[in-house]
Amino acid sequence: MARPREFDETAAVESAMHAFWTRGYEATSTQDLCEATGLGRSSVYNAFTSKRALFERSLAHYSARGLAGRKAVLDGPGTAAERITAMFGALIEEELTEGRRGCLVVNTFTELGTPEDGVGTALRKDTEKQLTLLTECAREGTLDGSLQDGRTPADVAEFLLSTISGLRVMSRRGASAEAMHAVADLALSAITR
Repeated sequence: MARPREFDETAAVESAMHAFWTRGYEATSTQDLCEATGLGRSSVYNAFTSKRALFERSLAHYSARGLAGRKAVLDGPGTAAERITAMFGALIEEELTEGRRGCLVVNTFTELGTPEDGVGTALRKDTEKQLTLLTECAREGTLDGSLQDGRTPADVAEFLLSTISGLRVMSRRGASAEAMHAVADLALSAITR
């Protein structure tokens, strides 16, 4: 009979997520994961089967967490333009206070591309969900009059997601808060009335 697990698996995935987010997939060793999670090597492999499988779980956890936070801001009060402004502000504040690690999804795209495995699937799902959320907000902006006419909501969503990714990369390279806010303001000026 197998022994029951004596650790919190969700907490272990959260800790592993932070290790991968800080170092990247390739640079995070099994020893780094053991130190981050507080688990021994055999426990890591027994619970998660491989570094790659733990990374997939960490990426899915990060995506769910990030999507929930973004949804809370974009579903908030105000016009779509006001909510998009708040989204950029929250993103910049997070980057400045959370160690300038960028976005685990963006970091993974730049490190690994879009592999044909669970990691690639997680990246594609995150992108689809982010674009769906941003498209809906852009659609609302057209209806409430706060966003310019003449662009499809899907195109606005792609532009916003690209700006979000760009801001995350700016943060990783050490750009100032002022520079990041200037980019957000330029992006807003391209789509708002």
